[in-house]
Amino acid sequence: MSSKDLAINASKETGRITSFIGEIVGRASANGLVVALSGGIDSAVVGALCVNALGRTRVLGLLLPSDHTPKEDTEDAKGLADSWGIKSENVPISKVVKMLVGSAEVKGTKIAQANIQARVRMMVTYYHANTLGYLVAGTGDRSEELLGYFTKFGDGGVDFLPIAHLYKTQVRALGTHLGLPKRVVEKPASPQLWSGQKATDEIPAEYDKLDIVLHQLFDLKAKPHEAAFRAGVPVSVVEKVLEMHRRTEHKRRMPPSLGLV
Repeated sequence: MSSKDLAINASKETGRITSFIGEIVGRASANGLVVALSGGIDSAVVGALCVNALGRTRVLGLLLPSDHTPKEDTEDAKGLADSWGIKSENVPISKVVKMLVGSAEVKGTKIAQANIQARVRMMVTYYHANTLGYLVAGTGDRSEELLGYFTKFGDGGVDFLPIAHLYKTQVRALGTHLGLPKRVVEKPASPQLWSGQKATDEIPAEYDKLDIVLHQLFDLKAKPHEAAFRAGVPVSVVEKVLEMHRRTEHKRRMPPSLGLV
């Protein structure tokens, strides 16, 4: 099996997601949408689809760089917003993050200090959305959602997820169809929560293999050894995928209570 087995009809998918976005905004009687633009493929695709759905005057792009954000990512995000003709705002978050971290009596772990950045971004995004009567469009894809590769109440804190049914490789294909710059479409994925962070250092395999494993396990209900064979990866990779999915189940559910368990 190859990534071709995950091929999508990009034109049809664009229309389907655009309609979905319009329905969500209409149902909420919202004035528009806020999209946090990182300069990466997921937020670029979501931004383009939101503009397709609502027009340039009803979409706000937020650039939320930290000290770890590469300059080229911010430039790519601003370039995308300008190319779409939408309003964008650059709100650096490092001062707020340092203030919050510095006010704590305990020294946070690397992950705790990374996650607080994502949560500050969520707060800034909702500050703008609440002020304008907008919704927050999430940028997570299916690969990230199934692995739990996002920050709970951070980039996971959104009003809806327009591309969460698409795997990363499918999102890249959609980005090409939407005419996004090649450097954005092919840019290595990274949350950029610390210097030099790359998604492929933390996930079990490269996305071209990983997406096949995920598709086999969760869409086709294949056994682990079957998924490994079809993706051309060791069974240990599949076991790591299943373990990440199991450990992060809480991120994909409402907080438990006596009435919801």
